Amino acid sequence: MENHSVTIDNRKKLTITDVKEIESFDEDEIKATLTGGGMIVKGEDLNVQLLDLEEGKAVISGRINSLMYVKVKEKGGKGFIARIMK
Repeated sequence: MENHSVTIDNRKKLTITDVKEIESFDEDEIKATLTGGGMIVKGEDLNVQLLDLEEGKAVISGRINSLMYVKVKEKGGKGFIARIMK
């Protein structure tokens, strides 16, 4: 993660850079793949406002309760959760 940054504004807006893809999302949880690993964002009424994979930027709105970095194993036909589990 050479150029990764996270900005949280008043727990209502989250801006993430170095995003490769959004694996899944619903109003309670968003799972993103970054260049150097993964991230899980938990909250309420979450919404992906912007996803620009060319720029590697995502903007998430809603009530941000937590964010966690996770180690992601290489894709081998397995889903995000299977890849973060050892």
